[in-house]
Parts: sequence; structure tokens; C-alpha cells
Amino acid sequence: MTTGTPPPSAPKRSRARTFLPLGIAAWLALEIWLLTVVAGAAGGLTVFLLLLAGALLGGTVIKRAGRRAFRNLTTTFQQAEAAARSGRTPTEADRVGAEDRNGFLMLGGLLLILPGLLSDVVGLLLLIAPVRAALGRSAEKAVERRMNAAPPGSLQDAFQQARMRRPDGKVVQGEVVREDGPRHPYDTDRPRPPLTP
Repeated sequence: MTTGTPPPSAPKRSRARTFLPLGIAAWLALEIWLLTVVAGAAGGLTVFLLLLAGALLGGTVIKRAGRRAFRNLTTTFQQAEAAARSGRTPTEADRVGAEDRNGFLMLGGLLLILPGLLSDVVGLLLLIAPVRAALGRSAEKAVERRMNAAPPGSLQDAFQQARMRRPDGKVVQGEVVREDGPRHPYDTDRPRPPLTP
């Protein structure tokens, strides 16, 4: 018999990793069951036409949302360039289409493209602007809450530190140079080049 330290315990599995596969399996089973019920009641051709209409509508929604996102991005870059030329810093108000929730619109289009009646219903709900706005606000609050509760040294904490800004709104980029730390043997005393944006 050997004595020593006990073996390290495995990290605790998150609830999302435990229940996500079960949720996806339940979703697929429900979709198949709904398709068979509707096919039995209305016929196979009706189900096929419903799925085809959902795929066509979803493709159209994704195409329009992509065009709008690209147009908003182009306008935002143009406004930021104009602000830089005039000497002022771009503000949050300069962002065009910040409340469009194009991500949820594209998700709705993707759900419409996926074969299934339940995914079509959820996709149609995401096409409604107040629903997208409410989901966007709750998602922003959840991300903000998660970022504020990050333990020190975690990836979220590093991301939060990278987002810190100066009072005038400019991002402070740079590196920490420790004068008291050990020097690399190949490091010379030549001055460092300035940081460029």
C-alpha cells in the first residue's frame, strides 16, 4: 500500500454541459413528433410546403439582415472617420443600428431555415422587433452581470481589464515593463520603439 496525497478531484461539470445534449435531443424528438402529427392531419404535401416556405422566408430574412448589418457597419466607419478628422472621439451615439438586433434577426432566419415546425414558430417570434429588443436587453444584462462577477485571473477578468478605458474614451494600449525584474540575456539597453495604434 502506498500512502500519499489523494488524487485530484475532477472539475465540476457545468449544468449547461449536462443538460444541453438532453435539451437538443428533446427538441429533435418534439420536432419529429409535431411533423408526424401535422402530416397525419393535413397531409405530407402540406408539411413539405410549410418547410419550403420556412426555408425561403429564412433565407430572405438572413439576406436582408446581412445587408443591413453591412450598411450599418459602413456608416459607422464613415462616421468614425469623420469624427477623427474633426478631432473628436466617436461616442456610443455614433453607432448606427445599435438597437437593430441583427444577430437575433439572423438567428430567427436560421431557425426558419431549419426543418421543423417548432423552430419555425420561434424564428417567426424573433422577427418581431419588440421581442428582439427585449431579448437583446436581457442578453446584455446577463453578459454584464457575468463580466462583473468574474473571479480574478479568469479569462473574463482579462477581457474586462482589456476593456478599461481612459476618461476621454480612448483605449489605452501598452505593455508593462518591470525595471526590477530579471532581464533577458539578449536584451540590450537600446530604447524601445513607441507603440503605434
